[in-house]
Amino acid sequence: MPAVPFYLRASLDEPFDVVDRALRRVGRGPEPVRAADAGEPRETDLFTRLVDRFEFAACPQDSRALEWAQWFGDRPDYMARVLDRAHPWMHDITSELERRQMPGELALLPIVESAYDPFAYSHGQASGTWQFLSPTARDHGLEINDWYDGRRDVYAATRAALDYLAYLNDLFEGDWNLALAAYNGGQGRVGRAIRSNRSRNRSTRWDALPLPRETLAYVPKLHGLACLFREPERFGWRRPVWRDESLIARIELPGPTDVVAVSALADLDIAELVALNPGLNRHLTPPDGPHHLIVPVAKAEDVMNVLPQAHSRQRVDFEEIVVRRGDTLSSLALRHQTSLSALREVNGLRDDHLSIGQRLRLPSTQATVQTDLPWSDGYPELARLQERLLPTRRFQHQVRPGESLWIIARRYSVSVADVQRWNGLGSGSLIQPGQRLVIHMEGPAGRGAAPEPVRYTVRSGDSLWLISRRLDVRLADLLRWNGLDEDSVLRPGQVLTVRGGDRA
Repeated sequence: MPAVPFYLRASLDEPFDVVDRALRRVGRGPEPVRAADAGEPRETDLFTRLVDRFEFAACPQDSRALEWAQWFGDRPDYMARVLDRAHPWMHDITSELERRQMPGELALLPIVESAYDPFAYSHGQASGTWQFLSPTARDHGLEINDWYDGRRDVYAATRAALDYLAYLNDLFEGDWNLALAAYNGGQGRVGRAIRSNRSRNRSTRWDALPLPRETLAYVPKLHGLACLFREPERFGWRRPVWRDESLIARIELPGPTDVVAVSALADLDIAELVALNPGLNRHLTPPDGPHHLIVPVAKAEDVMNVLPQAHSRQRVDFEEIVVRRGDTLSSLALRHQTSLSALREVNGLRDDHLSIGQRLRLPSTQATVQTDLPWSDGYPELARLQERLLPTRRFQHQVRPGESLWIIARRYSVSVADVQRWNGLGSGSLIQPGQRLVIHMEGPAGRGAAPEPVRYTVRSGDSLWLISRRLDVRLADLLRWNGLDEDSVLRPGQVLTVRGGDRA
């Protein structure tokens, strides 16, 4: 699961395979994707329409962009997987770029950011297809709460990302390369780099700035993808032909809606609903909105017809509790099977300070206890998918003999103070074997030592790309940690080193 630290993960790829297969089904629609043929009518080809909107310079003869174009062109299986994920969204993104009169190349940016994976979650806590950090996401209108994370909502995040990119382009006076560098490395960092170079009478071109290596590789990577899509034959790649039509429909909802009921009543695969609505954290859409679902266009009418039933069978209520001596927000969240963010959200809390006698509201849903519905089996199926796919909010760690708070904090890359605060422990509190401690993976990043390196033993059929995805690390980092390159041959039984790291 993308959000779970790599050192807690086992072989949990199955949920991602389920979602990828669901997106592939939606993307293929009534006709399969096929490679372009000579003389293909332009009006049927979505990528022809997209490339017609390209505005960046044509692919040069010798550059880092050219190297990246060849790198992607030499990996048709990888590109096929990525484009399967992109297919349901590409028509909408292309149309939105046209509406805003923005460069078509930006539709390829999620390939660089996340391989078009809405469940991607970096060690730096960037999330979603467009890899938003929480503050930037909220600045651009995306909701993030216990019910919903707008960073993973591809439809909403696309609009927020294009808003942000347009803002950056204006900020850097129409220079898309600087805007892209700022999207990756931060507008403050790019601005400081420009001022630094100006003060030394140096060039302020993006590639002359003192920026992190990741950012300096980021811009040519997108240019390389543009080269590949502009001239696929040059790089030995067959660009797919997709019909220029929408494969998804956005359905407005009357209010909080049970997606399991929608799935059952409309005969819609629950995996397809999860794949197209990755922003949802629960079986209900958020009580306070946004009230919409993305569904396959062929199922739109069926979904519209069942909404009154799905909506009327679900009611969102709030239970009230009174804070007692010794209660902490963390202990209350664990006791009532909710999360810190939910308690903060419904009670308007700015911090975790509580007072004895304070009244708090708890979100509760009637459907969580209903087991007599015809589709009751769908709830655990959805829960299993979401548990593996979504960022882990909290879990319990059982203290083992010899463990200290410092050891436990180090293991999960959080601080001792975090563990103490989450569990109502004082500075002198002792822990005992068998005691259960609450750990919040969405809490503040650890300020202590980095997690120890993990050893991964190569299995039959493993590739460097598969291992990097399984362990949620960047391929470049995996290569660097082990002194390998992309062409290195792996052997079963070989041991690789995996370390933690943050996104710049």
